[in-house]
Amino acid sequence: MGMGYEKIHACPNDCILYREEYANLSECPKYGSSRYKVKKHKDSDDGDANETTKGQPLKVLWYLLIIPRFKRLFANATEVKKMTWHIDEKILDGKYLRYPADSPQWKKIDEMYPKFGSDPRNLCLGLCTDGVNPYGTLNSTHSAWPVLLVIYNLPPWLCMKHKYMMLSMMISGPKQPGNNINVYLAPLIKDLKKLWEEGVDVFDEHKQESFKLHAIIFTAINDFPAYENLSGYSVNGHRTCPICEADTHYHQLKHGRKTVYLGHRRFLDRFQPYRRLKTVFNGTPEHGLAPKPLTGEEVYRKVERIDIMFGKNKKIVGEKNIWKKKFIFFDLPYWCNLDVRHSLDMMHLEKNICDSLIGTLLHIPGKTKDGINARLDLVEIGIRERLHPQLKESGKRVYLELAAHTLSKAEKTSLCRCLHNIKVPQGYSSNMKKHVSMDDLKLVGMKSHDYHVLMQQLLPVVIRGIMKDDVRNTITKLCIFFNAICSKVIDTEKLDELEKEGYVILCQLEMYFPPVFFDIMVYLIVHLVREVRLCGPVYLRWMYQFERFMKVLKGYSKNPYRLEASIVERYVAKEAIDFCKGYLSGVEAQA
Repeated sequence: MGMGYEKIHACPNDCILYREEYANLSECPKYGSSRYKVKKHKDSDDGDANETTKGQPLKVLWYLLIIPRFKRLFANATEVKKMTWHIDEKILDGKYLRYPADSPQWKKIDEMYPKFGSDPRNLCLGLCTDGVNPYGTLNSTHSAWPVLLVIYNLPPWLCMKHKYMMLSMMISGPKQPGNNINVYLAPLIKDLKKLWEEGVDVFDEHKQESFKLHAIIFTAINDFPAYENLSGYSVNGHRTCPICEADTHYHQLKHGRKTVYLGHRRFLDRFQPYRRLKTVFNGTPEHGLAPKPLTGEEVYRKVERIDIMFGKNKKIVGEKNIWKKKFIFFDLPYWCNLDVRHSLDMMHLEKNICDSLIGTLLHIPGKTKDGINARLDLVEIGIRERLHPQLKESGKRVYLELAAHTLSKAEKTSLCRCLHNIKVPQGYSSNMKKHVSMDDLKLVGMKSHDYHVLMQQLLPVVIRGIMKDDVRNTITKLCIFFNAICSKVIDTEKLDELEKEGYVILCQLEMYFPPVFFDIMVYLIVHLVREVRLCGPVYLRWMYQFERFMKVLKGYSKNPYRLEASIVERYVAKEAIDFCKGYLSGVEAQA
């Protein structure tokens, strides 16, 4: 049924795949490592029985051929109708963003490549990859990397269903591929390039005709560490923002030993009053301008001359910069023309911000952003003199003045009791009662979706009546901002206003919270509305659905010695069953 897969051996050092020119080799030409496990037998005359010495653990790539699978999608007349839903049945009002097909990036692709846009059956795909540990608690370091594809041609309520998610690759562990993921993506890129340049002949069961099918990667969705692996941009250090790049405004804290990202006032309108304020910010007015996001062509010019030898001891030839490699997707002719090539993952970003916010409000040890080091950094920067540490009792004790966000014990108890007593419908979120520790006044064991519900719905409720009005109103506006950009229907006329509101909220947070609070996750808020404007609603570009599907894949692992292989085999079996069900759905059982 055209749902096979190709098993490709890889060098344990992640430098090559044993395919094409390396297909017949028995060892790596760069490192000399064996392609197969080495077995040595000692003679029994030496007193030792047959002794086996294992070589390096082998790495394997399972590539599930995508072209036959795309052909299968058009072999069922009912499924073919869904592939053109974005043209046949979507609402065309030009004012709201409801689907990726309404986005400027989608329209830009159709305008630049009219041959591709002329046939609505051509596929726009989303790509996601992340590490999973199929061993669970049995092995905490194992990392296998599935590569998933979704089809944005489908209706939005179907394209993220497990039935239509396609496992295209499974990169085996035990270690993640990291920057060497280019090596493993080569077979997928080869087929994607063929789908773009030549197309493949596919039979449309609904129209009873053959046509040339083309496909494009619309965007890639990853968490921030995987963002680095795919884009080749170093998200560690001072210039962590991949969109601002060299214009990232950072500050290195001396006592907190963190790199923080302030300077949100430069994103404000030129005559916004916050630009002229001094004492509540860094003591100086702000005259800087917001940085312009890098275009795909600009990024390509930066990375085209980077020559890297993949492997554990990789070396970069040429000028060293924050770009570590040329991502293999630049081999696709259209990749430079995309405005948003790698989407920021709203799920992890919202979770990290909410975790920092709750940890600071409840002063949870290890999670709070306020403490002696944070106050000493205020002294170092020379701001908020009222909050500077003060020595008491002949210099034996240090007194910290209460900050605007500091809660009393009664207020912490009120916040935790409110969460503890909240009852929600089944499936809305976890039982909050299980996550609230009334003894320690903290939240424990929360998942990403629990933080999502807390941030957008519950937090504005539980902080009513506590803390100062200015801080409470700022936190409430932050929750409303997240709720607005996660809407399923986006009013394009209100996006500019929403973007400006996000800048103001960040500036207000900068007034009340210590500098260490503003890590890269908080800074990336300034780019969220831009990606919504260019690519459409967030709910089709976050990782909730992908994470759930990866959990399903982990459940397929039954053979502890060949976990990745068992996942692939069971996934292919499920694909075959779903394919057959499409033909048997209209068949009547015979007695």
